[in-house]
Amino acid sequence: MEAGGLLDSFIYGACVVFTLGMFSAGLSDLRHMRMTRSVDNVQFLPFLTTEVNNLGWLSYGTLKGDGILIGVNAVGAALQTLYILAYLHYCPRKAKVIQTKSTQCLSYPLTIATLLTSASWCLYGFQLRDPYIMVSNFPGIVTSFIRFWLFWKYPQEQDRNYRLLQT
Repeated sequence: MEAGGLLDSFIYGACVVFTLGMFSAGLSDLRHMRMTRSVDNVQFLPFLTTEVNNLGWLSYGTLKGDGILIGVNAVGAALQTLYILAYLHYCPRKAKVIQTKSTQCLSYPLTIATLLTSASWCLYGFQLRDPYIMVSNFPGIVTSFIRFWLFWKYPQEQDRNYRLLQT
């Protein structure tokens, strides 16, 4: 990143903080899996898609020589690998798909983190005039708004035991 002033530093910092925050949002799912020794209310697909995304961005960062992309995506790939291994360890049926109209299986903190992360990376790409960064992060903004709509349409009703595990 070129030395461009306070705005560039702010966007750089926002990208790093929001991205690491999004990657660490899975820690609550990891804790839930360890405490209950199950994958109840934990979805596998976000871990897998984020892992693939991290590896793609890690490759792009390496080709471009962008330390920001390399650093955050190396951390993200390591965390997603940990989440995937824990999920596979605690999941009795590997192909379980939840097809209900309940948002209990969606993570509200992860939705917020995804929106903030995708928006900050879009701004980072805009600052660098790099369409690959902007375009590839735009779907994260769109899917976050779709999940917000789902949370509005189907409000979460967590059971008491799961709420106690999160405290």
